[in-house]
Amino acid sequence: MQARICQSKLFPDFAPRIPEGAAFSSHSSEIVVFPGFCDVHVHFREPGFSYKETIRSGSRAAARGGYTAVCPMPNLKPVPDSLAHLEEELALIRKGAVIRVLPYGALTVDEQGLEAADLEAMAPFAAAFSDDGRGVQSEDMMRAVMRRCAALGKVLAAHCEDNSLLRGGYIHDGAYAAAHGHKGICSESEWRPIARDIRLAAETGCAYHVCHISTRESVELIRRAKRDGVNVTCETAPHYLLLDDSDLQEEGRFKMNPPLRSRGDREALLEGLLDGTVDMIATDHAPHSAEEKSRGLAGSAFGIVSLETAFPLLYTKLVKPGVISLDRLLELMVVNPRKRFGIPLSSDDYTVWDLEKEYIIDPAGFLSQGKATPFEGWTVQGECLMTVCGGKVAYRREE
Repeated sequence: MQARICQSKLFPDFAPRIPEGAAFSSHSSEIVVFPGFCDVHVHFREPGFSYKETIRSGSRAAARGGYTAVCPMPNLKPVPDSLAHLEEELALIRKGAVIRVLPYGALTVDEQGLEAADLEAMAPFAAAFSDDGRGVQSEDMMRAVMRRCAALGKVLAAHCEDNSLLRGGYIHDGAYAAAHGHKGICSESEWRPIARDIRLAAETGCAYHVCHISTRESVELIRRAKRDGVNVTCETAPHYLLLDDSDLQEEGRFKMNPPLRSRGDREALLEGLLDGTVDMIATDHAPHSAEEKSRGLAGSAFGIVSLETAFPLLYTKLVKPGVISLDRLLELMVVNPRKRFGIPLSSDDYTVWDLEKEYIIDPAGFLSQGKATPFEGWTVQGECLMTVCGGKVAYRREE
């Protein structure tokens, strides 16, 4: 069966060069070719933590999820805070990546927030700059790196977290935490730094991007900033759109940072998708070892894996019920991230999906080394048959 090429006003020039005679074994009448998805927030853990994930395993997982371009965050060892350190990561990418892997450079030395990193030297090779995993606590430091990013024409992607408000918390400070005796993370720890950074972005002219927003206050602050003309974009992740703290279980696969918030927060994020406040969906794919995720909510490492499940989940739970259109999902996963981060869309990068295939999410079959997902056991629709990057097959489903 031949695949149907997705036609959309979002990418009118999309004309994938599908190999002549390419056919796909399926009983489906809905085999569709999409432009390659783009995720500007992943963790591939290499160099430094290859027992969690490698460039190879992470990029293969991404290809299976339909992604042809991803941007790994810099919380690595060594942190890519200089050209020499960034080159260590780039060498591993050249050796192991099966898709386009475009790394971040760090904002500050060792992501400690005390001294600015060598942004100028890294700028030609870094997709953008971030201290993801840690919030920049000092207003003066954030202002300084914003000015330098603005001068370099690079996006600053911020992990917004006020350490003084964390108080040892590890899940949302809501009903579940209160009922089960857990320490909570308040919403203010996220939205207060966003408010500060919006003010600084307006002052410096920096292209400011907010990572993984999870609270209603964050949505409203960004909505207002856009209305005021501030150069700000934001992302959220599938788990914040499909889950809230009423879905929590006493397992590490439900623990991530930011945490799952309240139902009202989830509804505000969905409203942000509909009105354009939320610009893109990123996975924050964050693999850990099985042992690191086996210590319950209190003791497990923060982070879940998402690359192989993002599109099927969002297609099944948002597009099929009519919450958002397929075009809007493609705008969030293909067009907007590429536009904001300057990542070209090529007709040699595409992904082929059977949109009728129904199956149960089973992390045992993931290509990622990480297996922790709160969506284990969910029934979804949509299976990736093939992903092509740069004209080469990066993933093909085994018959």
